[in-house]
Amino acid sequence: MPNLGFPEIMIILVVALLVFGPKKLPDLGRSLGNGIREFRKGTQGLKDELEGSLKDTPAQPAAPTPTIAAPTVMASQAAVMPSAPVTRVVELGKSEQRDA
Repeated sequence: MPNLGFPEIMIILVVALLVFGPKKLPDLGRSLGNGIREFRKGTQGLKDELEGSLKDTPAQPAAPTPTIAAPTVMASQAAVMPSAPVTRVVELGKSEQRDA
């Protein structure tokens, strides 16, 4: 964003003089100055309040978080997936059908 130079400020003042007139321009400048002053006071007060609250609260170290170990699977415990789907059909005999 370019800075405002002297010619730009003069153009703004001439336009303000034409729009508001010579009688209202001093009042407008005064109220603008008061508004800026109040804004600076408010921001300074907020800044002081935040800095004061940060100084009042002691910095507490973060509690260490417990680490959870990932479960380890032994080679003998690992489930082995069959290489081909099982398609064997077992037929029950007459004595086995009664129990089922």
